[in-house]
Amino acid sequence: MLKIRNLESGYGKLKVLKHISMHVDSGEIVTIIGANGAGKTTLLSTISGLIKAGYGEMSFKGQDIIGLSPSRLPAMGCVMVPEGRQVFATMTVEENLILGGHVIQKQGRRGLDELLQHQYALFPILRERRNQLAGTLSGGEQQMLAMGRALMSKPSLVMMDEPSTGLAPLIVKEIFQIIGRLRDEGNTVLLVEQNARAALSIADRGYVLETGKVIVQGAAEDLLANSDVQRAYLGREKREE
Repeated sequence: MLKIRNLESGYGKLKVLKHISMHVDSGEIVTIIGANGAGKTTLLSTISGLIKAGYGEMSFKGQDIIGLSPSRLPAMGCVMVPEGRQVFATMTVEENLILGGHVIQKQGRRGLDELLQHQYALFPILRERRNQLAGTLSGGEQQMLAMGRALMSKPSLVMMDEPSTGLAPLIVKEIFQIIGRLRDEGNTVLLVEQNARAALSIADRGYVLETGKVIVQGAAEDLLANSDVQRAYLGREKREE
């Protein structure tokens, strides 16, 4: 679904990503883990067109997306849930969700209503809060709203940037359970996350970024068992048997 080859990107003369190659297959969760400053958010921003790629190849569902306007990607089926939620605080929960469905509004009100009901089934708290201003929601509720808003466009690929940031452990657990459900429903997820253990626990595969380069990749269970990954990102070394 998403294929990247030898991608270089950054900010002006500062090169952040250095020859990144990776792929995401349909129906899987792929996570990108790494320390702060590793280039995780830069990678998502480059895929989504917010940062111009300096070199390399990127294709989504077989179509070249290098240099494509960020406004074009949602209609193609690629959406991002940004870091920090970024909900529209002065709009209600339902207004935020409807705004997320702008790319499918040509299907009519019935199609929009069906999508709304699907989000309310996935996130029951949003149904309770649907007439409440988004800015008055808790952090976890805002994260669910940001996810629901992205799903309103019926995307093929959902990119998520640090969905656990600033949330209590119980809420983080709930958010990751929902991400797992998205895959079970046939969605494809590219997950950028600093909470490596939580991300790898639900992912199919993962890539480890360090200073803008992929240093390790593989099945999620293999990365969880990798002693170098454990030491650097999971807070412990592999216990000797």
